[in-house]
Amino acid sequence: MTHPRSVDSTDARLLMALNAEPRATTLALAERARLSRNTVQSRLSRLEKGHALRPFERRVDPAALGYPVRAFIMTNLRQRELDAVGVALARIPEVVEVHGLSGVADLLIQVVARHVEDLYRIAGEILAIDGVERTTTGLVMREMVDFRVSPLLEELAGETS
Repeated sequence: MTHPRSVDSTDARLLMALNAEPRATTLALAERARLSRNTVQSRLSRLEKGHALRPFERRVDPAALGYPVRAFIMTNLRQRELDAVGVALARIPEVVEVHGLSGVADLLIQVVARHVEDLYRIAGEILAIDGVERTTTGLVMREMVDFRVSPLLEELAGETS
């Protein structure tokens, strides 16, 4: 899936400022990004409408909510059941993300759990969904590189060394 570039170098500077200080005022962002306040407001509005800014909930750590166990479940399914499986997965609160894949599996499902017995229950719920044929669960032991886009923003803004 390709998307036309919706973020230019000026937007990248603004997003870097927002990333550095998410609670900054429009005026503070304008100063940090070297832009006018009106430009910041206009660009933030465009970025939100264009879905370049993701929901705040991506910043909430599930471990802080009592879900310290994280796993990825590779799932194979009957292709004609893909939409129904997606709907069923969305009903499981512990499913935090689902990606459609090509290759070794059809879906990569990220789940969170309160403990390993809870993970066993969640994996069983997923396996019981009509259309799911096989799952393989990998428990996250350690996060090596956290989700990030700062290096991409820096490159786009022309601030890489």
